[in-house]
Amino acid sequence: MSIQGGNTFVFDIETIAVCLDDLPDSVQEYLLRFSDGTAQETDAVQHQMALWAPTNTIIAIGVYCVETKTGAVYFQAGGQSVDFEKEGIRYVSGDEAFVLTRFWQVMTHAGRFVTFNGRGFDCPVLLLRSAMLGVAPTMNIMPYRYNSLLHVDLLEQFTFYNTTRKFSLDLYCRSFGIPSPKIAMNGHDLPMYFREGKYVDIATYCMGDVLATVRLFEYWQKYLSFRTLS
Repeated sequence: MSIQGGNTFVFDIETIAVCLDDLPDSVQEYLLRFSDGTAQETDAVQHQMALWAPTNTIIAIGVYCVETKTGAVYFQAGGQSVDFEKEGIRYVSGDEAFVLTRFWQVMTHAGRFVTFNGRGFDCPVLLLRSAMLGVAPTMNIMPYRYNSLLHVDLLEQFTFYNTTRKFSLDLYCRSFGIPSPKIAMNGHDLPMYFREGKYVDIATYCMGDVLATVRLFEYWQKYLSFRTLS
């Protein structure tokens, strides 16, 4: 992306869990300590592992610059080189460390960033996965919570910092009349798509989430933002 400093970036990540059976026995026992031993409970833990940095891997990061209306998705493609551009969005493949490195390079140009549930998921996962892989973050994406001048977490804004019920990105999009990015696929489909080598589908899905978040940000700015950048 050709980006000038101080712009607003919207980003989103996609993760999948590592295989529970591939973990050491002691780790499996720890993760399953509250389960009843049924296949259903084990499957539930396997699914939850995609949410935790020690047991997941980032397979895609989508970033979009609000001011320049350009973006990129950095994604894993099973060791293949799958780079292309579509509708002003660059798609660049590499391993997880490469994906994280490219993300942090882009964030050096950020003056503000926007997420949906970033504080509860994307940001801590990005920071922890980076540290685990020896990739140095270029900025603190977990700043002071009650200040939207740097980080606008739309889930926190729409719930007024968790004073009201949380809803999904899909439901908020539908409520604001924005086409939902969850029609063709959703997060539950990611492990299957990744196993089947549908890396481009995952990358475009990730950017769909980003662009939906951009639209929600526009509504927030117009109707619900009571602060202005100095």
